Amino acid sequence: MRHGESTFNAQRRVQGHCDQSNLTETGQAGAIQVGNALKELSFAATYSSPLQRAKETAELILSQLGQPPKLKLRDDLKEINLVEWEGLFFQEVEDRFPEGYACWRDRPHELKMRSADGTQDFYPVVALYEQARQFWQAVLPQHPDQTILVVAHSGINRCLIGTALGLGVEYYPALYQSNCGISVLNFSGGLGQPVQLESMNLTGHLDQPLPAVKKNRGVRLLLVRHGETDWNRQKRFQGQIDVPLNEQGKVQAQQAAEFLQHVPIDRAITSPLLRPKQTAEFILQKHPGLSLELDPELQEISHGLWEGKLEAEIEQGYPGLLQQWQQSPETVQMPEGENLQQVWQRSTAAWEAIVASTPMALGDGPTADRPTTVMVVAHDAVNKAILCHVVGQSPAHFWTFKQGNGAVSVIDYPQGIAGKPVLQAMNITTHLGGVLDKTAAGAL
Repeated sequence: MRHGESTFNAQRRVQGHCDQSNLTETGQAGAIQVGNALKELSFAATYSSPLQRAKETAELILSQLGQPPKLKLRDDLKEINLVEWEGLFFQEVEDRFPEGYACWRDRPHELKMRSADGTQDFYPVVALYEQARQFWQAVLPQHPDQTILVVAHSGINRCLIGTALGLGVEYYPALYQSNCGISVLNFSGGLGQPVQLESMNLTGHLDQPLPAVKKNRGVRLLLVRHGETDWNRQKRFQGQIDVPLNEQGKVQAQQAAEFLQHVPIDRAITSPLLRPKQTAEFILQKHPGLSLELDPELQEISHGLWEGKLEAEIEQGYPGLLQQWQQSPETVQMPEGENLQQVWQRSTAAWEAIVASTPMALGDGPTADRPTTVMVVAHDAVNKAILCHVVGQSPAHFWTFKQGNGAVSVIDYPQGIAGKPVLQAMNITTHLGGVLDKTAAGAL
């Protein structure tokens, strides 16, 4: 998680390695709220940056836990080194270093600075990625099958998530981290082995359902997965068979509706299959007057002859293919169905068409104080393809992103379709109960 709001955050100053800022009252309250949200969990260890804004956050979190582990401070969790700018107001940086600031805004991984001793040039984001790798390589082997808490900063957290998922350094700005936002990573082993991003940048414990909008312009998309079906619960492959929500799924859809009831929605689009359509209709009960668009390209992956079958039945009929799907999904052609490349092509094309056809808020009109907001309700495989697309990953990374029933993800396009997307939050299920995703882990 990221530290609470600091004095420099509130003043809009560059922090980096600088240790002159501490938590505001809001930051202290947020850290305590995090501690309360994490009470249900048991941690084998807690690691924190030694910078006081992170260290104080970690201490406040641990003060709320029943049997907190000892706090361990690590220099490789320090924030990015922006030595030439630290302590300056962001506006001051923009005025004094226009070329560098433009590079930071548009291509931060290409920003170059001079070291504090003036002896060499370095690339701050590239160096931070290497710092994140060093942390994972040192810490993960110490905690097999354990849960640990890491408290650090916006920049290093982006790099920790990026290096865990195998993202290139150019995707540094694609991942957002709010003050006191919580992210959950599930490692299968060491760095470089399969990892799942269960959720990212949860802020519901702060009484803030979705991360705050950075700019009052652009397009914001809410990507929702449908509620539970009986086949999800049974782990039966459903694909494009039109299975409706079960009673738990209807509860989840209602909970999603309540979660989003105060979020302005300007446009709503769904897969035409019953389970996402019913989910969308529950949500739109809180947004009367908004019509629901149907997009057949958002339908779930066609499992072909697997549809309607349990895993044991699939293994019996197609020996070894289910394991191949679980380990190398991009290599599997569903019998008389689709492969992931086909799902990628149609779902990402539909997504880009939605973004392109949605007018962005430009500072006037009815959405002047916020981006134009679109809700898209679809399925597990389709949502995973879209999320991978947003951060430049291929079908080989299909299992990277978890999508719980009734979950909400947030993707912003601050500059519209011409600009790069920002994954603001992913797989929010806190409205369904607790920090961890406890929804059914059934078949697609």
